[in-house]
Amino acid sequence: MMADPKAIAVCSDSEYSWAMQLEAARDLPKAVLHDHLDGGLRVETMIELAADAGYSSLPSDDPVELADAMFQGQSGSLRAYLESFSHTVAVMQTTAAIERVAYEAGIDHHRDGVVYAELRFGPSLLTEQGLSREDAIEAALLGLRRAASETGLVFGLLISAIRHDDDSEDVAISAVRYVGEGVVGFDLAGREIGFPPDDHLPALHRAREHGLGITLHAGEAAGTESIAAALGKGGAQRLGHGVRIVDDCKVEDGEIIALGSLATRVRDQRIPLEISITSNIHTGLVPDVQSHPFGMLYRAGFNVSINTDNRLMSRVTMSSEVALAAQTYRLTASDLGTIAVGALRAGFGDWEQRQRLIEDVVTPAYSAAT
Repeated sequence: MMADPKAIAVCSDSEYSWAMQLEAARDLPKAVLHDHLDGGLRVETMIELAADAGYSSLPSDDPVELADAMFQGQSGSLRAYLESFSHTVAVMQTTAAIERVAYEAGIDHHRDGVVYAELRFGPSLLTEQGLSREDAIEAALLGLRRAASETGLVFGLLISAIRHDDDSEDVAISAVRYVGEGVVGFDLAGREIGFPPDDHLPALHRAREHGLGITLHAGEAAGTESIAAALGKGGAQRLGHGVRIVDDCKVEDGEIIALGSLATRVRDQRIPLEISITSNIHTGLVPDVQSHPFGMLYRAGFNVSINTDNRLMSRVTMSSEVALAAQTYRLTASDLGTIAVGALRAGFGDWEQRQRLIEDVVTPAYSAAT
């Protein structure tokens, strides 16, 4: 799947064409920290799973038409963007379906040059037809393990509680059962505005107590108060999106020239920002790619990573997002290598595996590209 042409029609004076940028990005090893399983289904898989489940509410059973219907480039808000998940969740209500989606996600990332992937999903969303949360988690792990065994992909699974629901502690109880078996982190996803981490402190405490990494969606739909709450009471080690930290920065002529106290903390403590440029445009965070603060955040020393968020809804891959960032913000191969290594260091998975990827795969590849 390619990125939305409107989102990538930038830098017309660039030395390299978009096609060349994309091809170069595909050849580079990449790490993704923020990718939703239920936001990355293949449309052909959706159609087959819907038929198997007797689900008749897909917008179309034609792959091209369904891809167009699932694309959320014009949604304009996070809430509208999230409405499309009703279809993907509906066809993922069996263990076979969940395993297949997870397996295909691993395969698709590997084909795109991803060597380390942390994928996330909310198991409570997949219990409408009788599965337990544990059933859903085990099925996802099975699919990812199968993909890893075939490709060598290193993966970690993040378990998301939905912040506008009230079962987050039950989700955390399920998640911690699989510490050491592939589950590496805990997340709060869903509607950010009006649903602070304060509502989920028992869940967050339980997840931290049992060794799960904490990454919370914050600074996407809501502003710096959401980021402060995620880092404070939420105990977040990473921020899902986090781009609204720029609201605590002074900007002149497209560059950050001064930081407020919260932005200083995020930068100086190297708190990772899991940024998804195209998704941020589609949810209305910024009007276009040139307005996105990714470039200025990177140049100001923030710990940014490049991510897909939802490959289906935003029509992106890691390669298209890397190429978009490189072309728009004039990132060199050395810059991209710094970002990729930073993402691996920020991961929650086995450190020896991540260190091996840094030393044996990522650093040599970007050095050669430079």
